[in-house]
Amino acid sequence: MSMLNIFNVSGSAISAQSQRLNVVASNLANADTVAGPDGKAYKARQVQFQTQLFDATGSDPAAAGVRVAGISESQAQGRQIYDPASPVADANGYVTYSNVNPIEEMVNMISASRSYQNNVEVMNTAKSLLLKTIQMGQ
Repeated sequence: MSMLNIFNVSGSAISAQSQRLNVVASNLANADTVAGPDGKAYKARQVQFQTQLFDATGSDPAAAGVRVAGISESQAQGRQIYDPASPVADANGYVTYSNVNPIEEMVNMISASRSYQNNVEVMNTAKSLLLKTIQMGQ
């Protein structure tokens, strides 16, 4: 594996974790939203990752990164709270809230943030090693 591939691998992971953080932020922002006029509440979204090969021939399995394969919506039922006085209550008096679990989203945020930080540290270490190698050659 070339030293320059380290930057490709870490760069792809940073990009993927950045997208994950954006999805988590969207989920947290909509955690307490109620069903809209269509009767459907916000559904939590999750990011799916997939291996991305950098080598066109696939002969170097070490030259693989990560990419976002897609973003899916949770099909779990949203919270329903009995509040017949609410203007958005259904015929039975229940208000449907989003199915976002703020605790799970905070864990996702911490995990994505740590992964992001670790990949930045990998890139900084690789840069430092490359600079020291260049200095040795002078």
